[in-house]
Amino acid sequence: MSLSERDRLLGMDRPITRRDFLNGVALAAAGIAATALLPGTAHAARAAYPPHKAGLRGHSETAMNIMHAVRDGTFWNSAPAVTDTGESYDLVVVGGGISGLTAARLYQRQMPSAKILILENNDDFGGHARRNEFIASNGKTIIGYGGSQSLQTPSYFSPLVKDVLADIGVQYEKFEDYYDDEWHEARGLGDAILFRGADWGGDDVLVMTGELAADWVPNTPLNDTAKANLIELMDNPPDYLAGKSREEKFELLSKTTYADFLTEICGYDAQVVKFLQHSTEAYFGMGAEGTTALDAWGNWSPGFGGLDLGDMPYKTMSPSGRLALTDPDPYIYHFPDGNAGVARSLVRTMIPAALPGSTMEDLVTTPVDYALLDVDGNDVRLRLNASVVRVKHDGEPGSADSVTLTYVEGDSLKSVTAGQVVLACWHRVIPYLTDELDTAQIEALNDQHKVPLIYTNVLLRNWEALDKAKIAGFSDPGGFWKGVEIDFPVSMGDYKFADVPADPVVLHLSKIPLTGDATMSAREQAAAGRFELTQISFEDMEREIRDMLQRALGSFGFDAARDIEAITCNRWSHGYALEYMRPWDQFWPDGPLPIETARKPWGRIAIANSDSGAYAYVHSAIDQAARAVHDLLGDKATLTDYSKFPGPPRDMLGL
Repeated sequence: MSLSERDRLLGMDRPITRRDFLNGVALAAAGIAATALLPGTAHAARAAYPPHKAGLRGHSETAMNIMHAVRDGTFWNSAPAVTDTGESYDLVVVGGGISGLTAARLYQRQMPSAKILILENNDDFGGHARRNEFIASNGKTIIGYGGSQSLQTPSYFSPLVKDVLADIGVQYEKFEDYYDDEWHEARGLGDAILFRGADWGGDDVLVMTGELAADWVPNTPLNDTAKANLIELMDNPPDYLAGKSREEKFELLSKTTYADFLTEICGYDAQVVKFLQHSTEAYFGMGAEGTTALDAWGNWSPGFGGLDLGDMPYKTMSPSGRLALTDPDPYIYHFPDGNAGVARSLVRTMIPAALPGSTMEDLVTTPVDYALLDVDGNDVRLRLNASVVRVKHDGEPGSADSVTLTYVEGDSLKSVTAGQVVLACWHRVIPYLTDELDTAQIEALNDQHKVPLIYTNVLLRNWEALDKAKIAGFSDPGGFWKGVEIDFPVSMGDYKFADVPADPVVLHLSKIPLTGDATMSAREQAAAGRFELTQISFEDMEREIRDMLQRALGSFGFDAARDIEAITCNRWSHGYALEYMRPWDQFWPDGPLPIETARKPWGRIAIANSDSGAYAYVHSAIDQAARAVHDLLGDKATLTDYSKFPGPPRDMLGL
């Protein structure tokens, strides 16, 4: 395909570390012979070092095509005969994310002599906790996070979560030293907004200076009415619900979206909604058109300072809304690779030969020897590129002594047996793996959608343009990406974060593909967003990255063709667990909650994943893993303070 002059100026023809073979537009469900069983796939993937792979990452094309074929009923039409490996384990875990890895570790602690196999359908472990590594042109290794970001609010962790983290050597208190919370201030870096010409009348990067909106809003391209509205909303919001009691206000805000609050209750210009449309997406997986005003208040969105709502959550708030409102901890508990650091700590604890060392500092700089993850004779084995397609008891679930699991590996279909099984995969996958569930549980499992998202890392040869602009990043209300920011300033041991503008640095970008259609529920928007991701190629994403950075930073000396050294786009079509929240979930918070039915164990099988808590946080994934192990072992389990585990998310903060 010939490139336009604009593409050439942006550097779309430059040979950077970015494009892989399966760059992917279509995720069409095809037959297994055509899409999944590629000769030599498993061996080739094992020989590579997954964190170094750039271009399109996240959910692998092969793994997704396999499950789409299973879903569509075409998989078994062309599947080869199943080869029995002869392998038998005390426990097989389906899914190598944090919940699956934690379940394996907790089971091992309860049953020290157990033989455990973890089957992961992607080419790397950790699930959404994905590590991206880059080698900059100056030879320095730069690490970024490709998914699950940070340990959120350790003060609210259950005793079990704290016990698990201590067991695997994660001392989160150390981040108080690792994280440089003065990095931005020491370099005089602030925030900015990119206003695009097509939306606002001319490309302009507005640096947000001063403590008040009145200091910078007059310089925006908003119309005069919207400017006045936004200044009032942010600097001196009145009581828009004067005359109502606090309880009446809470109930009304629970039924009103943030977008409607701004236009119908505040009476503001539609440009104010346009400006704040995406402000709730990163936290709730929904835009202003689908997030309640009450949750927006919890998220510290502007407009609520005059309403006298107090400082405690209300019962109808989502778990994240409650958390944001009362969060006592700084947001600093972050490995350079995000929660991939937690996943790596779990693997190190169970398979030490694959990741030698003993400290958090050497964990960051020590590469995993992927060839040692799945070694015959080890107590715990982790098998990558192994997509499970069937899970079935060997007899009636209530009386069977074992379970057979069938999985795709390379060009073969194989099986292993297990005394017990933990399904740590997505809820919506489980009904396609087994025919042993009743209708009620299947419906409950299918209720849990995933929020689609893309987490992208862009390696720059330096951050001199950002220094000249005196910004650490900018938002882009009208763009494909919602902005960009320099990665978290974390230094651990020999790994040092960027210091001077000449240093290479990783920029982090994100996108949650939503329709913005107020008539669509959160689940409908998530489904539409997943489909949208199947239509976006890596080149599309790259072009948008280059164009955005050039628009925003070109006047400060940035050259997209020269300064971008690598791009990794982590596409999570099935991203983070969708929380229960108003206005969509009228059963929230009183219940019954679908997760309570969905996560019920049967026979020798239990379920562990963040879906089980409808809460997309590491500590939830760990708690749900513990519940699943307890479901399997019952009175044999002596898990730390099991009685104090958080219940459904409605119980958070005692509400």
